[in-house]
Amino acid sequence: MFGTKLVKEMISRSAENGADRRRFLQSAGAMGLGVLGGSVLAAPAFAAPDTADGTTDEAGAAAAPSDGAVLNFALNLEYLEAEFYLHAVNGEGLADTFTTGKGTRGGVTGGRAVKFDTPAIRQYAQEIANDERAHVNFLRGALGKSAVSRPAIDIRDSFTAAARAAGVVGATETFDPYANENNFLLAAYLFEDVGVTAYKGAAPLITNKTYLEAAAGILAVEAYHAATIRTSLFEKDLAPVVAKLSAARDSLDGKTDIDQGLTAYGRANINPTNKSGIAYSRTPGQVLNIVYLNPGKVSRGGFYPKGLNGDVRVSG
Repeated sequence: MFGTKLVKEMISRSAENGADRRRFLQSAGAMGLGVLGGSVLAAPAFAAPDTADGTTDEAGAAAAPSDGAVLNFALNLEYLEAEFYLHAVNGEGLADTFTTGKGTRGGVTGGRAVKFDTPAIRQYAQEIANDERAHVNFLRGALGKSAVSRPAIDIRDSFTAAARAAGVVGATETFDPYANENNFLLAAYLFEDVGVTAYKGAAPLITNKTYLEAAAGILAVEAYHAATIRTSLFEKDLAPVVAKLSAARDSLDGKTDIDQGLTAYGRANINPTNKSGIAYSRTPGQVLNIVYLNPGKVSRGGFYPKGLNGDVRVSG
């Protein structure tokens, strides 16, 4: 995508210090310079959240943490997505060598291979799993010794809690995301839209131009993932169930209505946008409210029963 000389010039102009430049160059060199267009910053939003009419809620704005804190927040999220998708397609998650780092390394509760009925959906799931594993590997390489370890992740009971809260299952019923491909798609929907809104919100706050270019690349990839999942759900006539999940997710991330289901005005709504056709933003606190399954200010719960590793870990 870029020549070696241009990439070095970009990094020299934009990286905060020599250590940042060396680490980024080493990581890019190990994985190929073309990866700069794919994934450096799978990060949460640090801008003020969007409102339903497309304006910005300045009251939700917060100071951005350091680049290292942002990247480690991203790594926590990528651990979750990688474990979810890799278990679905391979029956096992990340190799142990890609889960070590700073902080307490946790295990993964739940997860197994899905018996896909539709060959195309299995291929979609495999492609997304490969992307998420690549994101983990790249972020770990970019962070070097500063990378956090995989926190404890729950991809079993957390889905049941979310499905009960949404009214998808009864108060005493369970929801197994790996039981069949429909459940898998519904579970994937919980992640993908959150990722897109998080990455979009991060873009205007990144001053490091190299990181910004890479953030645009990962935003595009996550948008592809979300559209694939949403289209598959729409084609299976699962819009009524998705509407319940969307409402539950929206109830967790604040007062503004920035979540959308698969239909609007009786038509397909594959690309959830504001009135200007622009994707919404979420702050890191909003993202954590959703993955912790708690609308309050907390530091653990839901998919992360012991919280995240790193500096960005409190919701609300």
